[in-house]
Amino acid sequence: MAELRSPLQAQLVQWLVAPGDTVQAGDVVVILEAMKMEHEIRADKAGQVRALFFAAGESVGEGDVLMATQPVSSTAPQGPSPAPETAQPAAASASGLRPDLQRVVDRHAFTLDASRPEAVARRHAAGGRTARENVAHLCDDGSFIEYGALAVAAQTRRRSMEDLIANTPADGMIAGIGTVNAQAFGPEKSRCVVMAYDYTVLAGTQGMRNHHKKDRMLGLAHQLKLPVVLFAEGGGGRPGDVDMPIVAGLNNHTFSQFAALSGKVPVVGIVHGRCFAGNAALLGCCDVIIATRASNIGMSGPAMIEGGGLGSFKPEQIGPSEVQSRNGVIDVLVKDEEEAVRKAQQYLSYFQGPTAQWVCADQNALRQAIPENRLRVYDVRALMEVLVDTGSLLELRAGFGAGMITALARIEGRPLGLIANNPQHLGGAIDVEAADKAARFMQLCNAHGLPIVSLTDTPGFMVGPEIEAQAQVRHVSRMFVMAAHLSVPFFAVVLRKGYGLGAQAMTAGGFDAPVFTVSWPTGEFGAMGLEGAVKLGFRKELEAATPGAERDALYQKLVAQQYENGQAMNMAATLEIDAVIDPAQTRDWLVNGLASATHKEPPGTRYVDTW
Repeated sequence: MAELRSPLQAQLVQWLVAPGDTVQAGDVVVILEAMKMEHEIRADKAGQVRALFFAAGESVGEGDVLMATQPVSSTAPQGPSPAPETAQPAAASASGLRPDLQRVVDRHAFTLDASRPEAVARRHAAGGRTARENVAHLCDDGSFIEYGALAVAAQTRRRSMEDLIANTPADGMIAGIGTVNAQAFGPEKSRCVVMAYDYTVLAGTQGMRNHHKKDRMLGLAHQLKLPVVLFAEGGGGRPGDVDMPIVAGLNNHTFSQFAALSGKVPVVGIVHGRCFAGNAALLGCCDVIIATRASNIGMSGPAMIEGGGLGSFKPEQIGPSEVQSRNGVIDVLVKDEEEAVRKAQQYLSYFQGPTAQWVCADQNALRQAIPENRLRVYDVRALMEVLVDTGSLLELRAGFGAGMITALARIEGRPLGLIANNPQHLGGAIDVEAADKAARFMQLCNAHGLPIVSLTDTPGFMVGPEIEAQAQVRHVSRMFVMAAHLSVPFFAVVLRKGYGLGAQAMTAGGFDAPVFTVSWPTGEFGAMGLEGAVKLGFRKELEAATPGAERDALYQKLVAQQYENGQAMNMAATLEIDAVIDPAQTRDWLVNGLASATHKEPPGTRYVDTW
């Protein structure tokens, strides 16, 4: 005789066997219920049921005998009795899935592009990609996990659930975590938060539930210290969400949480098409804005402008890309969304670590990069392309501040920031835009731990009444203040002109501030422009000379002496710079400097200025 005992205190719900039945070890024989949960109790031995000791509805204690069995006789029927209907598993769907799982699969299908062919076709016809196509391109295959996919617009008081499911998938916001560039840098260094407004859903507006999603994702970005990529296309706040009793809805945390990421993790904004109001406010908080030529960016859209009595405008008239690139809003201007995503992947890579593989151009070409004629301009961008790893140069704000080049790059796989004067604009003089551009770029590099290399060729700060009317004093001084607070290594290479305060600003405040300040043989130096120095310093001598040929000859002689005194070899001899080097050895100097210099964690709160 064998006994089956209860493993817990419970209520007996149903017997699945009767006296005389034959059971096998492992057969379910009785259902018990405890704390609203049903437990299947299985026979631990084969045998024939002799007696059942409790009836359905009765309570049993732990260890109570539920059933007695005896060994099966040769004349007993073989096999267990058929289980009652209630014990049968739920019927599977045609796909072979359980009904509950099938419902989930069917519901998620409505969130995919395939369920909305008309909307997708309109998007493609307009020259754009869907939000899901952009996210799929950005993230490594299979790495993206989506949060809040089943959300719909908060409009159930005015629209049916069927309508909302079909037409407002994910409430117009694709959000989740994926990896970018994991093959090169590994999954731990490549994870990032991705949020993409879906312009095919209510014009990519900011809805009640997608605000909740953004807050959720931003909280994770802060907690896990993950970079953020935002596809920002959309029309701003959405007035049609009526499911919650609000008046203005200005007490959300999205904007403060998003802004608080600045300086903590890289924040990338991508925009194609129209980006207005709240969407533009988020975009403006990003470290870098990558925009297509078809983009329009503005803090207000046509309806808001007209509502303010300021006239009627088409969306294409508000913040077109050529304007926003020229004024510095756009950092990287690209042809289309495909190129925008590739640039975002490249931008993120500089903050994910060094690369093991790299190639570079023949460095001997740098020996001829500066013309022998000291008055002849040259292409500093071409020089930079030779100096850094091939294909690694990513220029930021190319359309703005023409006198200063700012770019991310790599040297022997190591990421760094480059600033360079542009002799093709004002001879390399630093004006308001150039100073702002350089100061913010130094702040960006400092916040994220990238060393900075300055390629210096400047006659100094731009001068004159017109430039002073643009608040030149305040703008150029930003370079000194920012450099004084750098915690990353700084290296200076003087290509040609190193004059006055402008040269000091390009070298972190002074020639002895960088880890090293070296010059190419073409370097020339002075406390100010040498022609001006002669006119000021030798005024008496010049006035004493006879006007005409005699005075002109004296002037040219004095200028030549100043240039000879200020040439690079003399600067190195007096230890005002550290060395004069062969241009072809510039990479070697930088590689050794990067290897020996250390990055100090900046004290206190840091952020990247939006301007």
